[in-house]
Amino acid sequence: MQVQTTRFGTVDIAEDRIIDFPNGLLGFSTHKKFCLLQPNDDACFFWLQSLEDPALAFVVTDPGMFVPEYSVPIRDEQSTSLGLKTLEEAQVFVIVNKVEKALTGNLQGPLVINTVSRVGEQFVLSEKRWATRHQLLALDDAAAASA
Repeated sequence: MQVQTTRFGTVDIAEDRIIDFPNGLLGFSTHKKFCLLQPNDDACFFWLQSLEDPALAFVVTDPGMFVPEYSVPIRDEQSTSLGLKTLEEAQVFVIVNKVEKALTGNLQGPLVINTVSRVGEQFVLSEKRWATRHQLLALDDAAAASA
């Protein structure tokens, strides 16, 4: 499938990279179809690109790579709405932002994706242990300038 993006031009993506967010994302409820773009085989950051708006894309990552103790509680009704048969079918991502000299992740609003059906939902965690701007990685001056 050909996808138009403002950052990368026209990109050819496989159908198994398309993710449906039936409720959209927070602040973007009308955007429901996204694809996951992987810059290279060993990347730890990805682009979650809207299929409906070439200018809308988010940098995302697996928070477990940076915060090993992080976990997302999935209630039975959330598991049902995502069509999860087992918790092993779930993949968690968080949206990444650059704040001053750090990359932060929204650990209070994780994206949970059923890797089998490719249906996702953005959860809002009530637990105050995690922040919307949890530092994942400190950047040195050179990296901060290029980010």
